[in-house]
Amino acid sequence: MKRAMSILIIAVFAIGFFAAAALALYLPDRKIRTHSPTGEFAAFLDLRIPKLMGLYGIPGVNIALVRDGQIVYTAAYGDADQKSERKMTVDMPMRVQSISKSVTAWAVLKLAEEGKLNLEDPAEKYLKGWKLPVSDYSPDGMTVKQLLCHTAGLPLGDVFTLYSPDEAMPSLKESLTHSAILFQMPGKGFSYSNVGYNLLELMIEEVTGRDFAEYMKNEILYPLGMYHSDFEWSEKTLTSAPLGYTLDGKPVSPYRYPERASGGLIATAEDIARFCIAGMPDFSDQQVLARPAIEQLYFAQAESLGIYSPVFDAYGFGYYTERLSDGKLAVSHGGQGTGWMSHFHAIPETGDAIVILTNSQRSWPFISSLLNGWARWRGFSPPNMTRILLGECFLWGLVGLTVAMTFCLIAGIIWKIAEGNLRFIPIKLNVVKPLRIFKIGISLSILVTLWWAFCQRYLFLTAIFPVSSIWLEVCAAAFSLTLLIESLCQI
Repeated sequence: MKRAMSILIIAVFAIGFFAAAALALYLPDRKIRTHSPTGEFAAFLDLRIPKLMGLYGIPGVNIALVRDGQIVYTAAYGDADQKSERKMTVDMPMRVQSISKSVTAWAVLKLAEEGKLNLEDPAEKYLKGWKLPVSDYSPDGMTVKQLLCHTAGLPLGDVFTLYSPDEAMPSLKESLTHSAILFQMPGKGFSYSNVGYNLLELMIEEVTGRDFAEYMKNEILYPLGMYHSDFEWSEKTLTSAPLGYTLDGKPVSPYRYPERASGGLIATAEDIARFCIAGMPDFSDQQVLARPAIEQLYFAQAESLGIYSPVFDAYGFGYYTERLSDGKLAVSHGGQGTGWMSHFHAIPETGDAIVILTNSQRSWPFISSLLNGWARWRGFSPPNMTRILLGECFLWGLVGLTVAMTFCLIAGIIWKIAEGNLRFIPIKLNVVKPLRIFKIGISLSILVTLWWAFCQRYLFLTAIFPVSSIWLEVCAAAFSLTLLIESLCQI
C-alpha cells in the first residue's frame, strides 16, 4: 500500500507540474481589459512579449497594431544579431515569407480589373515563352483562379535551396521547369503550393512585359504606401536586415530564392500594417483595387484545407479566411522560411489588425499567444490559430503523463532492488512471456520513431511546438529506455 501511494504521489506531482506550465500560456491574457486604451495593451505587450521570447528562444520581434483603420502602435523587441547584440528596430526590413502571396494576389486582381487577364482562363494562355513540363496530368484545365487559391494541382516546391544575395542562381523559368510538374488533376482539391504563385510571377511578367519586382514596387507597394518594402535585395537592405535563426538557434544570413512571388517580399511590420489597412474598404482610400476586387480576395475558394483545416476555414485569393464565433470575417496569412516566421491577422469590417514578424522559426506558439491576447483586447472571439495553444497544452499534458509513467517504472525498479527481488533475465523465446514481448516491442518502437524524427531535416511537429515537442521527445526516450530495462528484468 505504501509503495502504491508513493508512486501515485509522484505521478500526480509530475502531471500537476506540467499542467500548471501549460495553463501559464493562458492565464496572463486574462489580465487584458477588452477595448482598453492602446497604451494599456501596449504596456501588457511590453511585459508579455519578452517573457514569451525567452520561453521559446526567439531572438527578435517586430509588431504593429491597427485600430479603427489606423496604425496605433509599432514596437521592436530583442536582437537582430545575437552575437553582436545589435538590437531590433521598427524600421528594419524583414523577410515576411508567404505573406508575399497576399501581395502577389493584389497584382493579379489588378491586372484582371484592367482587363489584361481573366481569372477563368487557362494559365498557359498567358505564358508566351514557356510551357509547363510534361506530367501525368493535362494542364489544359489549370486556370489563373486555381493558381491563386492553391487548387491547380502543383506541388509545394523546394523550400530548402537558398542563395546568397550576390550568388548566381537559376532563372525563374529554369526553376519552374524543374518544379512546376502537376501531381494531381487541376481543380481536384486544395494543396498549398509555392510553385503555383511562382507561376503567377512569370505570368505577371509575361502580361506586363516588366520585371516582377519593378512592377510590384511601382504598381502595388508604393501606391499602398509600402515604401520600405521590396521583392529585391538592395545594398541598404543588406546592411540593415536582421539575421534569421533556425529551429536549433543557428543564425542565417540574408538569402534569396530564384522565385519571388511566393515568399520573396522584404518589408517592415508597419508596411504590412499598411497593406492590411488597404484591404479594409471602409477605412482606406487606396486606388489600387476597387471594393469588389478586395471582396473577391476574401471569398472562400477552397474549404477543405487538409492540415490547415484546424486553424482556418477556407482560402480565398492569397488569404486564409475564417468566420469568428461572433460572425466577423477574419483574413490572414503567415509565412515560414529558414530562420523566419511572420503573420498578420485582420478584421476588415472593424478596421483591426495585428502584424507579427520574427527572425526565428520557433514562433508559432508565440504568434498564437499574441493573437489570443489581441482578440481579447479588441473583443473578438479567439481566432482558430489560437488552437495551437491548445495543442501546446495537450503536449505538455503528455509530457507530464510520460514523466509520471517513467517515475513509476523507476520507483518500481528501485523498490524491487531494495527488496532484493530484481534480477536480469536474458531473452529466450521459450521463456519469454507475452507481456514481456509487448513491453520490449513498445520501447523499441518508440526509440526507432524518435531516431527517425531526429534524422529529419524538417519536422512539422517540432516547427509548430518547438519547446513542448522537444520535452516530449526527451521524456519519451527516457520512458522507453526505462521500460526496456524493466522488461529485461524479472520483477
